[in-house]
Amino acid sequence: MNDDKTKVLGGDFRFPGTSLTVKRLGYGAMQLAGPGVYGPPRDVDAALTVLREAISAGVNHIDTSDFYGPHVTNELIRRALHPYPKNLVIVTKLGARRPADKSWQRAISAQELTEGVHDNLRNLGLEALDIVNYRMMGAGHGLEEGSIGEQVSVLAKLQQQGLIRHIGLSNVTATQVAEAQAITKIVCVQNNYNLAHREDDALIELLAGQGIPYVPYFPLGGFSPLQSTTLSTVAERLGATPMQVALAWLLHRSPNILLIPGTSSVAHLRENLAAANLVLTPPILAELDGIAATSSAH
Repeated sequence: MNDDKTKVLGGDFRFPGTSLTVKRLGYGAMQLAGPGVYGPPRDVDAALTVLREAISAGVNHIDTSDFYGPHVTNELIRRALHPYPKNLVIVTKLGARRPADKSWQRAISAQELTEGVHDNLRNLGLEALDIVNYRMMGAGHGLEEGSIGEQVSVLAKLQQQGLIRHIGLSNVTATQVAEAQAITKIVCVQNNYNLAHREDDALIELLAGQGIPYVPYFPLGGFSPLQSTTLSTVAERLGATPMQVALAWLLHRSPNILLIPGTSSVAHLRENLAAANLVLTPPILAELDGIAATSSAH
């Protein structure tokens, strides 16, 4: 275990130009919704317990969205944690909607984005949202170039009205980040990144130079779980789970990386948070870095 209190849950990180400081290891609420991120959880009490356990363990960064469920995760967060701890930062996102057929559809008009902000405020029980990420909905869940200026401008207007404190981006390219930064201050970027999928290496370095956090989702591949003999072997040697090693590698990857692993299980939550205590030596890091090379070769 790490006895240095400043390194609990990976240490602290402050969002640039804000008063918001979080532990580098946070929690993503997506998995609290029902199967396919739609409808209520099978066990509501278990979902509430996971949220309360996360806060008790020191987590002060929760990632959510009102289109998870829809509305489900935000309502669970409010029920479990409201009134919220003063140091809790809740980050939500806009850009999608979930119709009755359970599909993922774009919701990017000014009206849809504005309504989305009000949905988040109402269901979270807040007067202003700490951080709102504009989530670019590309083909499937992948990246897609194209202007996001109109949507970011809508969020900037809502920020001027006091409904949003800070703005971030999700599922975006470096070109889109630059476009958004020409409109308003961007305090975080959330993209798909893990041991095997490292297309954002250059973007992470670019953001690190600006003090902007990079928040990877799907640390083990998400809907297509990462299968790696190397990862499993390293985990076995360390007496850890593959997820713990994958999370620890991300914490080592760059000091501006913040993590939001999700789970609907208290046991898995504890395992995820314990990843901050894993020590990865240079030889182990080099071994894990080889996963991306093997992946790209296939």
